[in-house]
Amino acid sequence: MFPDSFHLSIRGPVNEVIQDLVINYGWIFKAISHSILQSVLFIEWVLRGLPWWVVIVIFMAIAWHSSRRILLTAAVGILLFAVGVLGLWDLTMQTLALMLMATIVSVLIGVPVGILAAKNRFVRGGVLPVLDIMQTMPSFVYLIPALMLFGLGKVPAILATIIYAVPPLIRLTDLGIRQVDKEVVEAATAFGGSPAQILFGVELPLATPTIMAGLNQTIMMALSMVVVASMIGARGLGEQVLNGIQTLDVGKGLEAGIGIVILAVLLDRITQGYGKPKTGGAGHG
Repeated sequence: MFPDSFHLSIRGPVNEVIQDLVINYGWIFKAISHSILQSVLFIEWVLRGLPWWVVIVIFMAIAWHSSRRILLTAAVGILLFAVGVLGLWDLTMQTLALMLMATIVSVLIGVPVGILAAKNRFVRGGVLPVLDIMQTMPSFVYLIPALMLFGLGKVPAILATIIYAVPPLIRLTDLGIRQVDKEVVEAATAFGGSPAQILFGVELPLATPTIMAGLNQTIMMALSMVVVASMIGARGLGEQVLNGIQTLDVGKGLEAGIGIVILAVLLDRITQGYGKPKTGGAGHG
């Protein structure tokens, strides 16, 4: 057995820091919680308020815009219709609202941080170890401070999802910017382009496929947190999976699992479409 004299616990200091944050800065966390909650409730209100066929048409339009593929567009409509047939429409819209909110915040954080990491090696040296920790730490660990700071409900679920899902977007934004051909950047500089013009006019457009691959991975990882998030009060498909586990109702859990898979396939194909160059005409595959 390892000697007790060498034992050093970080539990006490960490708990004290969290407690001090709650006591001294609780109003800040309440403000953040209120903003996120109102935003996700608005998205959920829109998705659940729209007629089901309008949502299907919107998704089919997005699928067509991203891929210009007839079969993919039709498949999106059929799969969403299947969600309704399985009786999962309302739960899917709740899950989609959480997904959209987590993805929006992840993009607002991930893309700028990825750009900074690509432009500054010191920032990159500091960010990469943090990303390693975020990606290897068990997702349940994120829930403990999130619960202490924000309580039960959608907000800690969204924040835990963001922490878990944002690293791929930061990494691939950094990679995409650094992979842009140096000669292209030098040519833009020679023509008098400012750093901002070069970033938004040259580097980001050329890095878009890589960034979209990062967004795709972020969405998939966020979906993998659906069931975990349901354990702290987030509604949606994850809650039904959790109920199926608790009641040993295999069919109920399988139905919700199929809904999660359908949502994952739709979002995966759409984001992949935006990461690829358009082929011009209407495809068939």
